[in-house]
Amino acid sequence: MTQTTDAAAGTASEQTARTGRRRTRVHRAWFVAAVTFVTIIGAAAFRSLPGLLIDPLHQEFHWSRGTIGLAVSVNLALYGLTAPFAAALMDRFGIRRVVALALIVIAVGSGATVWMTEAWQLLLCWGLLVGLGSGSMALAFAATVTNRWFTERRGLVTGILTAASASGQLIFLPLLSWIISEHDWRPAAVTVALAALAVVPFVWLLLRDHPADVGLKPYGATEFVEKPPPVPGAARRAVSVLLSAARTGPFWLLAGTFAICGASTNGLIQTHFVPAAHDHGMPITAAASLLAVIGVFDVVGTIASGWFTDRFEPRRLLAVYYALRGISLLFLPILLAPSVHPPMLFFIVFYGLDWVATVPPTLALCREQYGDDSAIVFGWVLASHQVGAALVAFLGGVARDTFGSYDVMWYASGALCAVAALMALVIRRRPAALAPVVNP
Repeated sequence: MTQTTDAAAGTASEQTARTGRRRTRVHRAWFVAAVTFVTIIGAAAFRSLPGLLIDPLHQEFHWSRGTIGLAVSVNLALYGLTAPFAAALMDRFGIRRVVALALIVIAVGSGATVWMTEAWQLLLCWGLLVGLGSGSMALAFAATVTNRWFTERRGLVTGILTAASASGQLIFLPLLSWIISEHDWRPAAVTVALAALAVVPFVWLLLRDHPADVGLKPYGATEFVEKPPPVPGAARRAVSVLLSAARTGPFWLLAGTFAICGASTNGLIQTHFVPAAHDHGMPITAAASLLAVIGVFDVVGTIASGWFTDRFEPRRLLAVYYALRGISLLFLPILLAPSVHPPMLFFIVFYGLDWVATVPPTLALCREQYGDDSAIVFGWVLASHQVGAALVAFLGGVARDTFGSYDVMWYASGALCAVAALMALVIRRRPAALAPVVNP
């Protein structure tokens, strides 16, 4: 009897030890998040280039800044409008296939620009091809990965994956600006193409579509989740989700605030900060380095925002972020100067912390309001972000051509951010009893 008891105790001890080892092992979801992070960094190279190309293309081809801004605006608009369809395609064909193909399209579009001689070719290569490819690499990709692989720490993971884009900006902006200054803009375009191609093997070999593919539960889940069957009719589903969400008030408030977010970041600062600083006598490399510093603090701010989103009311976070952003933009016209001085550095740090801090709370509100369809709904909200960015990218170039400076754009964007802060506070919380059940 004693031997039997000892044997049973030994078996229980061994099982406990094995369980302990399993519990201390890093969950595969974190490796998938790491691959997603690296993938978005590689794709972010192309987003670092448009603001650096405005002056070189204007000087070489004598295209107006409005014409160049139009190509950038097409790129930004497609970046957003493609996102919800890409999220639906990921449900149909899998994350890995869609992302690998998107990276290849980005590489083709960027590489083909080295042979262009007409403005319509810029619209085709940079606007259409790179816009479509980048749209499939948008934040809807990060939302899909987060929803499938995590049930806990979603805010933190969203912040980390959002920060990947800023990390790509940090890595590539100084490099691309140096290449343009020393060797012309064409080698910079080739660098972007090679960076996108370099990520393809990592995606194909290491990324997995669903935890069930490797026999795991999502991180934080208590039960095993079967992989859902492929969803046919990707385009139809994306449109039907839009029509359903468009009948609700929160969708329009989220879309409106995110449109202003895109207008004040990608459309304004990322596209026009470098040429605006150059107008005031600042060297292009110095201005590009300031954008890279924004990328440094963007990483910190976005991850912190993800942490805050797991703990605080997302609506109030959004209101604070937009209000602070608007105030900072109102001061920017008096800060631009030939050299970098402490007040400008303060603006850069401040703006960097706020740059895409809006993404985790916006995604959390989409998840709260729309459940299983939240990734596609967020794709449409992101589309509004990019439409706002596209509009301001174009209007910024027109304003510079018309008024000789960007001042009117800084003030208008600051006022719009104040409107966004008020809109965020109007979003009503969905009662827990009525909230949809979110399947990871």
